[in-house]
Amino acid sequence: MIASPHWAQDWMIGAAETIALVVIVTGLLQVGFYVVQLGYAAFALSNRPPVPRGATLWRRYSGEAPPITVLAPAFNEELTVVESVRSLLALEYPDFEILLINDGSKDGTLDRLVAAFGLTRVERFVDDALSHARIRAFYANPAQPRLLVIDKDNGGKADALNAGINACRTSLFCAIDADSILEPDALLRVVRPFIDDPDLTIAAGGTIRIANGCTIDSGRVVDIRLPRNFLALVQIMEYLRAFLMARLALGKMQVLTVISGAFGLFNRQRVVEVGGYSHATVGEDMELVVKLHRHMRDQKKPYRIEFIAEPVCWTECPEDLAVLGRQRSRWQRGALECFAKHRAMCLNPRYGRIGMIGFGQILLVDVIGPLVEVLGYLLVPLLYGLGLLALPWLLAFLSVTVTFGIFVSVATLILEEIQLRRFPRAGAIPILAAIAVIENFGYRQLSNVWRIQGWWQFLRKQQGWGTMTRKGFATAPTG
Repeated sequence: MIASPHWAQDWMIGAAETIALVVIVTGLLQVGFYVVQLGYAAFALSNRPPVPRGATLWRRYSGEAPPITVLAPAFNEELTVVESVRSLLALEYPDFEILLINDGSKDGTLDRLVAAFGLTRVERFVDDALSHARIRAFYANPAQPRLLVIDKDNGGKADALNAGINACRTSLFCAIDADSILEPDALLRVVRPFIDDPDLTIAAGGTIRIANGCTIDSGRVVDIRLPRNFLALVQIMEYLRAFLMARLALGKMQVLTVISGAFGLFNRQRVVEVGGYSHATVGEDMELVVKLHRHMRDQKKPYRIEFIAEPVCWTECPEDLAVLGRQRSRWQRGALECFAKHRAMCLNPRYGRIGMIGFGQILLVDVIGPLVEVLGYLLVPLLYGLGLLALPWLLAFLSVTVTFGIFVSVATLILEEIQLRRFPRAGAIPILAAIAVIENFGYRQLSNVWRIQGWWQFLRKQQGWGTMTRKGFATAPTG
């Protein structure tokens, strides 16, 4: 019996439709999860109590706010470290200490600190709960009782944070980046869940916002403006989706797996119990939160990890394609390292909602997502051009990748404007709305290529952060 000459063509059409179906279904699952997150975020913001002013917070919490140690690792930060420390010393919080950890800087970071604050060598007891590189010396000044500088051998950010945790004398510590800027009332706002529910809360994160284009004066953001650089504008939309939508919603669901390394508040005892920050990963911030979830679930202890939208940390984002690409590849590699290390939690009922929903999202968005999306970019248009896919398949693919992406971004922007209104100039909203459309035609595809690079680095077990150059914050004009 002779096979039909159309058999091969039918098989190829069936294979093409299967590939398109996998791509479209994966995209729909991602979009569906984003829509659920958007709903949770809208509910959380609309039902939160009125946001008090800083002075009201001080009156309400100054008598019961627990002491906090702010840990700020620094490596080769001589150009900005003095201004950063001065902004931290000006934080509006009743009882806090700043530990600036100089992680073996090769420039004049330590000399600048010693000269600016009149520091001299002192003694300090250090716990040995966590391992880290050798501490060379401690520096302080009785006239600046809130500031202690730790000078240590270079060991990386995680190592520096572990050294700070060992030297920490308070039950709570706040991990930040030395080159970021906390709003003056940020600690008062992020500490709220530790005051309202001290027995259950073990970690809380705040919002990270882009400072590019803004004016900084004495370590404070005094004029919020949009940057003129296209890459910075796109990242503003990304950060809005990541923090205002995703992390707020995941925190509401109690499945938050990431608290940004630039701004997070933690229970020191719980962090010590899980071994502190891990050294062998570039995603130490994500891995710490996952370790906390796993530890508390394994111990069958109730706990909460929260996200608070109102406290803000400002940071500078890359404005160069090469630097941004290295950053995104590193983020992808960190997520994959964390997933691989804790893969036993994925879709495991033993770990409850964090295993089923939290790790389910990591699997869908971080592990499978970039692979399937890039596959769709390459194959779906090609298969349509070869006549192996009908027009409805192509339209369905474009709808998932473009239309729904625009919807989620614009809806997040509307939510920000209705609930928080952090952009004082009305002209910022239409500009960002246009960016929410434009980013789907080129930038989104490039972003997924960077994530594929992160996959390749993960498979090769590549280590290191790469060079992350910064331009520095714009300062207010004087005179």
